[in-house]
Amino acid sequence: MTRSYYQSSIGSFLTEDASSIFGKLAVNHQHDLKENQKNAWSQQINLLKSHLNGIQGTIYFEFSIPRMGKRVDNILIINNLIFIIEFKIGDTYYSKKAQNQAIDYCLDLKNFHEGSHDKIIIPILIATKAQAEINYIPNAIHLNKCILCNESNFEENLKNILETQVPDQGINISDWENSTYKPTPTIIEAAQALYKGHKVEQISRNDAGAINLSRTATAINTIIENTKANKQKSICFLTGVPGAGKTLAGLSIANERLKADESEHAVFLSGNGPLVDVLREALTRDSVETARANGNNLTRSHAEREAKAFIQNIHHFRDDNLKTERPPIEKVVVFDEAQRAWQKHQLSKFMKAKKGIEAFNMSEPEYLISVMNRHKEWCTIVCLIGGGQEINTGEAGVSEWIESLRKKFCNWKIYCSDKILSQTSNYIYNIEILNWLQVNGNKVSDLHLGVSVRSFRSEKVALLVEHILEGNSDEAFGVFSSIKENYPIFITRQLEKAKEWLIFKAKGTERIGIIASSGARRLRKDGIYIKNEISSADWFLNDAYDVRSSYYLEDVATEFDIQGLEIDFTCVAWDINLYYDNGWSFQNFKGSKWQNINQEIAKKYLLNSYRVLLTRARQGMVIYVPSVDNSDWTRPKHLYDKTYEFLKGCGLTEL
Repeated sequence: MTRSYYQSSIGSFLTEDASSIFGKLAVNHQHDLKENQKNAWSQQINLLKSHLNGIQGTIYFEFSIPRMGKRVDNILIINNLIFIIEFKIGDTYYSKKAQNQAIDYCLDLKNFHEGSHDKIIIPILIATKAQAEINYIPNAIHLNKCILCNESNFEENLKNILETQVPDQGINISDWENSTYKPTPTIIEAAQALYKGHKVEQISRNDAGAINLSRTATAINTIIENTKANKQKSICFLTGVPGAGKTLAGLSIANERLKADESEHAVFLSGNGPLVDVLREALTRDSVETARANGNNLTRSHAEREAKAFIQNIHHFRDDNLKTERPPIEKVVVFDEAQRAWQKHQLSKFMKAKKGIEAFNMSEPEYLISVMNRHKEWCTIVCLIGGGQEINTGEAGVSEWIESLRKKFCNWKIYCSDKILSQTSNYIYNIEILNWLQVNGNKVSDLHLGVSVRSFRSEKVALLVEHILEGNSDEAFGVFSSIKENYPIFITRQLEKAKEWLIFKAKGTERIGIIASSGARRLRKDGIYIKNEISSADWFLNDAYDVRSSYYLEDVATEFDIQGLEIDFTCVAWDINLYYDNGWSFQNFKGSKWQNINQEIAKKYLLNSYRVLLTRARQGMVIYVPSVDNSDWTRPKHLYDKTYEFLKGCGLTEL
């Protein structure tokens, strides 16, 4: 598959007429060609023609990086080296943003392009009017810095690099071009790419180790089309392990249906406020930035309105439909994290206190189904379900959805995988409801995503976390031994060491941050104050120069801020609200002292909160357990020490 607008041997490029090269670029562009893009290509062609004489290799223009929804200006493959070139025509300085962009392209190829895994990839930034800089080549080879060039010294810098590297066996160009690309985007990157029109198969892995997300999307699309054709009402339960891509699949479905038939008014709904805020803001910023780069005028307010129409808060959807008995405009709704919908008691209490509605007698699942049931002809609900993800008091889980269908909406067609029907799963605990679903549910195997793809470095992280939270140190040790080369997990008693590790590991715009349980009240003594409310959009989207961003390692995200999202490297700060003493024990800090948690449901919520925290890192994490003396009676030394020793016994590496 051709992934660039133009590719050729350097020799052929040098002899080909510039207008011919430009014409091929223009033909493959497939968008309105703006003057700034024409000028950029012309200057790139001329500069490269004047600087590549005598060099043998292969050249690419506009090489696609679909995970990021972008294209690399140029790639040069010379001997055994891959050069990633980012041009900034007319720039008089080397911006940090442009440097990170070039490094990010290198990381994308290194991590996700099979033909580039073991190759030397070197980022080059050419700011044509900038001053000359002294470059240290090893920094660029390790992707810590870019090679910085202007329009005059690119050739000199390129030849210096070639002279310092011992020519190894050259790269087989045909194999490299045809090698598998297995991208694993963050949910933010995925939302941006889907919003721009990319297909889910273009931005997600497609290998034997992961269930193909496109198959899941196809299965749900087939269900929707059949529902529509037969004028039925249907509900799909899409389940999966943490990080398996449920939200990605949901965004893909909503986006595809919106583009396939606007009259369906497909929408992605989530009760996860931080996720909604972050995705909306990311889409808004990206839309405005893309429009400006293409010379178009798009106001932020217009971009924001469009993003809000695509991604909505489920509570706003719920409240809007309290005002009318008419069916909603949406025929297809995707409910993210549907297991977090409220039980009847919790919703009734909310309706009385906040809406002035007395004796509201429906759970949130029942009410949401009843809203969609107003449609006379057809509609489809897609519920995205994460097992063991309930972290809030009053969250109903899957059982309440099934119970509502069983008692009130038995005419609805139910679709789910056989995984949700297992008595050993974390989805349905009520045997009576489970037995009913086994009889009345339509089994579709592609409605379960069984492999975590959040951590592209290891698919076994979710399994490791499961063993840790079950208290199985021997099993955890075995799993960690098999993944530690690709997915580092360290433990430390020193917070500064943890921060240093994060800063050292991250390259380009790889995101780092400190996360902790919302019940980790006594970490405040270490400067980790979980009661300080953060702006999720700023924490996840702003750059390293913004004190509100995760990069600054000051503001701390809790499980409520980060559920459904992820970053590259995390520091999980561990307090004794969950501590190990011959098994896990559970506490809540109230007033000035710890109190034991006795309710089983509250214990489950706390364990789930740590499951969320421990599955947020894509590339690695460090777990910080404070080293304390007994001078503070709210921080007993033996509880922190026993927890640390248990984690150490799971094989985790001491920092």
